[in-house]
Amino acid sequence: MTDLFPLATTAEVRERGAAVAVLPVGSFEQHGPHLPLATDAIIAATLAAAIAETYPVLHLPPVTISCSHEHAAWDGTVSISARTLHAVVTDIAASLRASGVNRLVLVNGHGGNYVLSNVVQEAAGAMALFPGVADWQAAHTAAGLRTSLDDDMHAGELETSILLHAHPHLVRPGHEDADHVTGRDHLLTLGLRAYTESGVVGRPSLASAAKGHVLLDTLVQRFAEVLAVLGAG
Repeated sequence: MTDLFPLATTAEVRERGAAVAVLPVGSFEQHGPHLPLATDAIIAATLAAAIAETYPVLHLPPVTISCSHEHAAWDGTVSISARTLHAVVTDIAASLRASGVNRLVLVNGHGGNYVLSNVVQEAAGAMALFPGVADWQAAHTAAGLRTSLDDDMHAGELETSILLHAHPHLVRPGHEDADHVTGRDHLLTLGLRAYTESGVVGRPSLASAAKGHVLLDTLVQRFAEVLAVLGAG
């Protein structure tokens, strides 16, 4: 699992001379009985590592605990407040600026990190949030996923496919029988436990390593547009 962390030395970072840093932001929350609590952090870190292999960016280690309060009913889930996550990310950005890296991309793996949109908004052109909804939809379409982004909200076809491709040993038996699709009109008020006993919202039975490969490859390709928007393409 060391491939999820940047292993470059300070001399190698200096030689690379990156103008843009990528910070994976995940979570530590339940992902049903078949995926690890660290799933979102693993996906964000895997995507950031693939981006760093393709583009001249500064690859940062992941933020592994974030805003998962809607999952608090399940054992193992740990959260920090939106205020704390805001402070962590802005402190990292300030540290990067002090070292001459003035642009930061937040590679977000957890949909509940709503505050990251405000962090980027406040940065006024110095940050970007990736992947966005359009990026996920493009990857979803390219991979031929059968569920929608809304129906496949958590531990479903998309997330299970990425782990089957990139880290298959982390997918526990049972995902083939774990499908659960439901509405979630009052998720923020009631939490996810009001809508699913297993913690799954989606159809992991449809997942495959082949789909995961296309999902990641498509997202890496689309990252070029983010660099262009930041003036670093």
